[in-house]
Amino acid sequence: MSITVKNLSYSYGRKDVLKDLNFSLGAGFNILLGPNGAGKSTLFSLLTGLSESSHSSIKLCELSMKEQKRKALAKVGVVFQQSTLDLDLSVKQNLLYHASLHGLSSMEALHNIEDILVRLRLSERLNERVRSLNGGHRRRLEIARALMHKPEVLLLDEPTVGLDSDSRILIIEHIRQLADERGICILWATHLMDEVAKDDALILLDKGQIRAVGRSEQLCEQNGVSDVFQLYHKLTKNPEIM
Repeated sequence: MSITVKNLSYSYGRKDVLKDLNFSLGAGFNILLGPNGAGKSTLFSLLTGLSESSHSSIKLCELSMKEQKRKALAKVGVVFQQSTLDLDLSVKQNLLYHASLHGLSSMEALHNIEDILVRLRLSERLNERVRSLNGGHRRRLEIARALMHKPEVLLLDEPTVGLDSDSRILIIEHIRQLADERGICILWATHLMDEVAKDDALILLDKGQIRAVGRSEQLCEQNGVSDVFQLYHKLTKNPEIM
């Protein structure tokens, strides 16, 4: 399995944020669905080593985050919810700076994402300063950057929040294609239910607990509901519309 989480709990002081999470994910497109405050970003912080939980087990590509953290993270690409781009550098400069952190040459780095730059419509913008790009193009750049070292796992934390509908559609369609074509394990965190397709592998997170794991359509059938909106409300008892 590409991602394995066992007995994962996490607290901020006395506040429990995650409660005994257990799941395994293989190659393909996987969605982590939950409202704001469900614990999605905290889970991502633990998966990327920014936070640690002493009584749990997290493995990425069969490598322990406790014992082989550097090797494990070398196989991971991450797109955080908050942008980490340097606005005063060009698109190309942002890419090559990140490539150097992974020990990649400029030629190798750009070759690795040549097709991705075309699909994300960034090829013509390599020499533009990031500050001049809109939110959608900045997010596309972060995705391209995360893929330069050919990761086996790609983590995306709320990647379409605040974007226009065209950018949202382009990005999620590209990521789905990427999962199929490259066999990458992708974990896409979102609070937007309309981003969930019927055949998506789904983890439903609410109040720090996993309420359901499985294929979206099968979970709906098992719970006697017609769509993910109804599934969410039935399992969480939460009236919030996402």
